[in-house]
Amino acid sequence: MFHRMFVTMMCLALTSLAFLARPAEAAARAARHPLRLIAYDWATTQRGRWYCWGGTGSSCYDCSGLVYAAYRHVHIRLARTTYGMLHSGRLIRISHAHARPGDLAFFGPGHVELFDRANLTFGAHDTGTRIGWVRFNRYWHPTAYYRVKGAG
Repeated sequence: MFHRMFVTMMCLALTSLAFLARPAEAAARAARHPLRLIAYDWATTQRGRWYCWGGTGSSCYDCSGLVYAAYRHVHIRLARTTYGMLHSGRLIRISHAHARPGDLAFFGPGHVELFDRANLTFGAHDTGTRIGWVRFNRYWHPTAYYRVKGAG
């Protein structure tokens, strides 16, 4: 009887430890794969779809619609428009030097794309174009960079 009770108690204790370890594993996984990177990876799967004004998927997107859908994919709610995003309080301003893939690159208050690297962004650029990578230059470049709160 004592042996059976001892085994039962040990099983319960080990099960409890397993459940307690799960949040630590999730935190470690999130540190290795920030949500902004998962959102960016999802957005790149939309490559080749058409830009359409006001579009939020799945056949076409506009600039903020693609960003909105990418972050919605990782369960982060952003405002639907660029103006709403900028005024939401969900964004943290960062410098170009600190921008990482999945951060937001704003081209003035009316256009947003996902930062990729150096002078490259990914997004829905303009009417009549397909979603993809855009190389910026001294005439067309982001004016501000932001990281989404909670996205790493």
